[in-house]
Amino acid sequence: MALTISSDNRVTELDWKHIETVLLDMDGTLLDLKFDNHFWLHTVPEAYAAQQGLSPDEAKQQLHDVFAREVGTLNWYCLDFWSETLGLDIVSIKQQAAHGIGWRQEALEFLQRLHRSHCQVILITNAHPETLRIKLECVDLAPWFDHLISSHQYATPKETQKFWQLLQTDYPFDRAKTLFIDDSEHVLQAAEQYGVGHLITLRQPDSTIAEREQTHYPAILHFDEIYSGL
Repeated sequence: MALTISSDNRVTELDWKHIETVLLDMDGTLLDLKFDNHFWLHTVPEAYAAQQGLSPDEAKQQLHDVFAREVGTLNWYCLDFWSETLGLDIVSIKQQAAHGIGWRQEALEFLQRLHRSHCQVILITNAHPETLRIKLECVDLAPWFDHLISSHQYATPKETQKFWQLLQTDYPFDRAKTLFIDDSEHVLQAAEQYGVGHLITLRQPDSTIAEREQTHYPAILHFDEIYSGL
C-alpha cells in the first residue's frame, strides 16, 4: 500500500514509488473553499435579495430550498443553470468577487513538486468552465498540470461512474497506481467504487471553518504532510 495512516485516519506517509497518476480536485483541495462558501452563502443571496425585494434572511431561506434540490447533480455546479433559475448574471457576480479566490496552504509548493516528479498530474473539477476560467485568471494553476478537466465536458459530475469511465477513456490511467485527492467524500466514494487505488481527503477545505475531527477517508491538513519522497 502507498498510504500509511494513523489510528485516527490521518495520513502519516505516502510511498510515491507506488503512484503514477495524481488526480486533483480544485475547490477545497488546491484552492481555499472559503471563497466558494462565502459566494454561495452570502454574495448570491445578497444579490437575490436585492433583486427580489427580500430581506437577506428571506433570500437565504428561499435559496436553501432551491439549492437543496440540486445537490450532487451537474446543475449544482452549473453557472448557466443558476443564472437562469435565479435570474442573476452569476458569471458577472463571480467575476466581481474573484479577489477572494486564493490557494490553500502549501498547495502551490505541492504542485511544483509534482511537476518535477515522474507522475502524470490531472486536474478534475466539477466547477463550471466559466468558474474554471475565472480561477485560472486569479491563481497560477494551469502550468502545473498535464490536463485540466471540468466534469461539464462530460455532462456528468464526478459523483457518477459515467464520469470516471469517460475520464479513463480519454486519459488512461492505472487505477491501482493512481492517487486522487478531493475534499468531498461523496466524490471519493465514487472514485473508490470505480477502483481508484489511493484516496485522500482534506481536514480543512475552508480555512475559516474548524478542522474535521473525523473523516471516512485518509486525511491530511496540508500537503507538506505528504512531501517526503516526492
